[in-house]
Amino acid sequence: MDKKLSRSLPTRSLEFSTVKAVGVWFLSRNTGRYLYLLRNDTKHPETWGLPGGKVESGETLLGGMERECIEELGHFPEYHRLVPLEKFTSADGVFEYHTWVCVLDCEFVPVLNDEHIGHAWIQAGVWPKPMHPGLWNTVNIDAVQQKLVSVERTELASL
Repeated sequence: MDKKLSRSLPTRSLEFSTVKAVGVWFLSRNTGRYLYLLRNDTKHPETWGLPGGKVESGETLLGGMERECIEELGHFPEYHRLVPLEKFTSADGVFEYHTWVCVLDCEFVPVLNDEHIGHAWIQAGVWPKPMHPGLWNTVNIDAVQQKLVSVERTELASL
């Protein structure tokens, strides 16, 4: 009975990985309007939001944005300029949401999947109601509003 018993326990990584997501505001240069989508989900039903979603493992932010737009809009349109607008990080650091402005020459008609039940191109500075709570928080940040105005002044100067 001099044998020692030993057992090894599987080790688990205590590291966490951050969940990243993206959203994109499409701005049409020829109309000065932004694209909003009417959500069709149980968490925030019938609220206006942006196309976008979770960035998959191995994807870049741009890659995730393009894939999500193809899924939700039917395609990722040609754009004139892509501007990072805001990065939201949850208090615990496990979630990041990156919001971008994508400047297009003209509006398009999205081919929506089942995540959305409608779309609207809405004039800059006008907020659709009810708005998704995360987007509502974003538009109420002074720095975000200032950046949107700056993009609009630059891109819509010829209107």
